[in-house]
Amino acid sequence: MLKLYTARNSICTQKALITLHEKGLDFEQVYIDLFKNEQYSPEYLKLNPKGVVPTLVHEGDVINESTLICEYLDEMFPEPRLTPKRAADRARMRLWSKFIDEGIFESTREISFSAMFRERMKNMTAEQREGRFRNVGNPEKRARFISTYEEGVESPYVFYGIAHFEKMFSAMDKDLADGADWLVANEFSLGDINLIPFVARLEYLDLLDVWIAERPMIQRWWARAKSRPSFEACIASKLTPEDVAAMKQHGGALKARIGERRTEYLAAFG
Repeated sequence: MLKLYTARNSICTQKALITLHEKGLDFEQVYIDLFKNEQYSPEYLKLNPKGVVPTLVHEGDVINESTLICEYLDEMFPEPRLTPKRAADRARMRLWSKFIDEGIFESTREISFSAMFRERMKNMTAEQREGRFRNVGNPEKRARFISTYEEGVESPYVFYGIAHFEKMFSAMDKDLADGADWLVANEFSLGDINLIPFVARLEYLDLLDVWIAERPMIQRWWARAKSRPSFEACIASKLTPEDVAAMKQHGGALKARIGERRTEYLAAFG
């Protein structure tokens, strides 16, 4: 039996959920409330010492990290296949995973935090905020949280995030330039699945067109991705109208400044 520990509106959780849905697999879902710090409970830390989601448990084996969970599921349940047949194409697919794991994940967290979660933390007491910062075991991650809380969209980490997204969308443009439907070998794969939740978060924050308004190939890729049943089942249907409205409101409030900071990046490094 597959058991997946998840959190509501967690982008990394969405990657695993899409993979499970595309595979047609049954699984038990265990919800972890991040705002109640349930990810730091002794029971959960035994499964995931980092205190993050998702975590997959299968026949006594514990698999952490969403990218590894998706690859594990594809190896254990090979049909329908979500990795390319050719080794070279599988390597290309994993480059997209690296894009996410080595920059886009943190970029999305910083942009989301500056848009939404920062406002929630403003409503906390100073003691509650310090407790949230104290629970972050990684000093670099803690520094990112504090900077983004104190400076919002002006944080250098948000600027780095804007740059990471620009690099990713530029790379996508190149891989889709020949008219391919999907990123690798013109087949829907874990390469696409890895990106979908992160692109979705930008769209819900009303920020996506900052990067893709003039990139029609990516617009078409995105329309295809959203038309898959797994997108509706694993992302869209799990958001309430209040969730959607709040993301649009808070992200939209930063849209002009995000666009300006992207222009600053392109002027300096583009």
